[in-house]
Amino acid sequence: MADIKTFHLPDLGEGLPDATIVEWLVKEGATVRLDDPLVSMETAKAVVEVPSPYSGKLVKMHGGNGDVIITGAALAEFELDPKLPQRAEAQSTGHHHAPAGASAGAGSKAAHNGDKVVASDVGGELSSGDAKPTGGDAGTVVGAMQSSDAVHAEQAVSVGGVKAVPAVRALARKLGVDLARVAPSGAGGVVTMNDVKLAAAAGSAAAVPFPAGRGWRAAPGEGSASTQRAATPEPSSALRAPSPEGRREDQRTALSVAGKPVRTSPPAAHAVLGQPEQLKGMRRTMARVMAEAHAQIVATSIVDDADLHAWQPGNDITVRLLRALVTACKTVPALNAWFDGQNLTRTLHPHVDIGLAVDTEDGLFVPALRNADRLDAAGLRAAVNRARAEVMDRSIAPSELTGYTIMLSNFGMFAGRYATPVVVPPCVAILGAGKLHHATVPVLGGFEAHRVMPLSLTFDHRAATGGEAARFLKAVIDDLALPR
Repeated sequence: MADIKTFHLPDLGEGLPDATIVEWLVKEGATVRLDDPLVSMETAKAVVEVPSPYSGKLVKMHGGNGDVIITGAALAEFELDPKLPQRAEAQSTGHHHAPAGASAGAGSKAAHNGDKVVASDVGGELSSGDAKPTGGDAGTVVGAMQSSDAVHAEQAVSVGGVKAVPAVRALARKLGVDLARVAPSGAGGVVTMNDVKLAAAAGSAAAVPFPAGRGWRAAPGEGSASTQRAATPEPSSALRAPSPEGRREDQRTALSVAGKPVRTSPPAAHAVLGQPEQLKGMRRTMARVMAEAHAQIVATSIVDDADLHAWQPGNDITVRLLRALVTACKTVPALNAWFDGQNLTRTLHPHVDIGLAVDTEDGLFVPALRNADRLDAAGLRAAVNRARAEVMDRSIAPSELTGYTIMLSNFGMFAGRYATPVVVPPCVAILGAGKLHHATVPVLGGFEAHRVMPLSLTFDHRAATGGEAARFLKAVIDDLALPR
């Protein structure tokens, strides 16, 4: 009798409730080996290549390209081949997403070894030791791993000839290390965490920063205040923001970290006008997040104009907005905060991580500009360029789309003067910048035409007072009024 195993979609490491099938990499009825690429799945934040958890024949696919699969739902069925290698029992898990009742829940103790605890990505502990899984697939590791007390859910993938797990790539970006210049010490030529740390300490593999003015065009409303020049300033050596793993702009491709195309056609290519369309990927998550924010936040908006008449040539509008936002956060910390409505607590942050709204055809992304309060103008511009580029080619790490302390929307680069931008919990505030225009301003002895920037500040009135919000907006306006 054939041994049939059902593979349930695991949590792909982002805490999201579902994922969309981009492309099956194995045909139904074909034989696949353990850890061979099986399917590309798109979440709201990334395109992830899921490897096969078994060796054998793929007998059934529970969904086709474009279908949304709920985390924990059946994704595929396999007929195991006893002649091919299979994952040992001790190598299983770390993910526990089979249907309810299929296995012990998080928080249960190990039945036969009280000293051995296996971590679950949903929190608590999972049973381990000699306990046998019940009811089908009790959870599957995405990628093979060696037996140990630690459970890993990451697979080393090769990008540009460099093998590393996503966590190592994220560390390399943080430390400014070019992985292509790091000597790997891991099995099979895999770059490890220790390799990156040693290279950072020795300074032997510094990443190449984005080149100034090479292929980077400022978006409308982002360049010089007078000429909107396309070239971008070179970051200072001290605060230079490295590009991901040393990649230059002319080497960037629209591929996922697994080397697969993010999209083979525009998002609307298969849309049928006049018919309901299932929301997928980022748009699906955007709809959910916006509805939750609307239900939770007590949103209040105030608006005003910033007079830019004193600006000297060469000002970068987005960088000036970021700097003004940082200044206001230091002046009125109450808006650079997180608020917990259930426990009625707030957290005032000593640092400023700005969530910058980036519009794409797939929906709205909000990458975090980390430690914006410690970057100079050139460092801020490099960080903006890097974040936008990584969002557009979908190479941005999921961790870089969370954790910001305040938000900025520069919607005026398209159109509109004032708005009521949405605050996403746990943040307390978001600043929106409208379309620049000239206004008649009364001055001593007559009137002058000044260039002004409309500003809209939405804040959670549970966490901040109207006076705090008004003082925050005034601090933004005062900083934007400076010549440089």
